[in-house]
Amino acid sequence: MTQANARPLDEVGTDLLDGVLGWLADEYFRVDVTGLENVPRSGAALLVANHSGAWGLDAFVLHKLLHREVRRPVHLYASAVAFRLPPLASYARRHDAFTDDPTLGRERLEAGHLVAVFPEGLDGVGKPFSQRYRMRPFSPGFAVTAVRTGVPVVPVSIVGAEETYPKLGEIRALARRFDLPYFPLTTPLPLPAKWRISIGEPIPAPARPESFAARSAAARRLCDEVWITVQGMVDRDRRRRTTPFW
Repeated sequence: MTQANARPLDEVGTDLLDGVLGWLADEYFRVDVTGLENVPRSGAALLVANHSGAWGLDAFVLHKLLHREVRRPVHLYASAVAFRLPPLASYARRHDAFTDDPTLGRERLEAGHLVAVFPEGLDGVGKPFSQRYRMRPFSPGFAVTAVRTGVPVVPVSIVGAEETYPKLGEIRALARRFDLPYFPLTTPLPLPAKWRISIGEPIPAPARPESFAARSAAARRLCDEVWITVQGMVDRDRRRRTTPFW
């Protein structure tokens, strides 16, 4: 390959990661996805999912499948940590993932795009394996954005990621060394758990109230409704399986 035709290393790495995510989803995790018809084929929507597994791989697997199956760009709200890891950072930039946005993608939603968020944040992926699938409280920012923009919220549950990278403990010295919130003690490679991703019916945002206090109350109610819905979907899908590995 001539120098003129050489591709940047980050582009090569991004293509490689894209292929790996597809292989993981299809062959290794054998992901079953239901409810794709609930993702709007046009117009804005806010997809809200639970977050689990020691390394947060579920966010990128979900993004890969949505981007491929829905055939629409999906703007992922990612942790700032992801942008510090070269392969993930390149993938995130290519797909217009974003971070450090207190509005959680309001401009993207107002432009008619899809935005995916994980309101548990690092608390979701940082919980111990003994507390798997017990969702942490949602940060209400997504609900504030939904009320302001009037976009529907699409609930998403992911089951399987907890067993893929079980968090068995923490290595505090490595967390300090790499300036991470935590460094999980987990398996060196992902375990071949079978995943199930369910996409629920959109929850319409309430009409935007006039006063700040009323808007805040509406956002809190929406946040609670979405949390209850996603936790219920997670519990349902866990009951449907006899073992995490099948």
